[in-house]
Amino acid sequence: MPARGDHEARRRDVSEAVWRVLGERGFDGLTLRAVAAELGASTGLVSHYFPSKRALMEHALEVAEDRTAHRPRRTPPSPGLPALRAALLDVLPLTEEMTRMSRAWVSSWDAALADPDLGAGQAARHRRWRAALREHIETAQRLGELPTAGDPEDLAATAAAFAHGLVVHALFEPGRYPPERQTALLDRFLDGFSR
Repeated sequence: MPARGDHEARRRDVSEAVWRVLGERGFDGLTLRAVAAELGASTGLVSHYFPSKRALMEHALEVAEDRTAHRPRRTPPSPGLPALRAALLDVLPLTEEMTRMSRAWVSSWDAALADPDLGAGQAARHRRWRAALREHIETAQRLGELPTAGDPEDLAATAAAFAHGLVVHALFEPGRYPPERQTALLDRFLDGFSR
């Protein structure tokens, strides 16, 4: 642990512990006690930063958002359909780190459904992601890679729903949905998508 006066360094350590707990136990297992145990510190130290479970959850969502925003992403070989494929691959639990990230996000949905403020934040994140997918779809339509008859908003919602569904299946049955199968299923989906 850093020196007593190094508040920001301590907060970073606490945030890292929050992330590790989220990745292992999800939001339901996110408690002051679990974070303290992960840190090897007292619950008093953790409660200094997070005076309530709600404050801890809000911070956990901030940490997840930051991790999501700064994670490595694929560089698509070209715009349009290859860029859409890369964006969808980037959310699948194909690596250990992405599995932890997926577990954190999926486990947050229950809390978001029960809390209007958290739910509004989650809905906004989903809208931003669909908007990014829609841009790739519109480009693919302009390039002739996707039929122009399809509404880009509906196609983006379909692609997002497929990817989220695949994430959930892979989290619950990782042995049945190894990375190679997830990728093959995505490619099959995109093949049908482009017809």
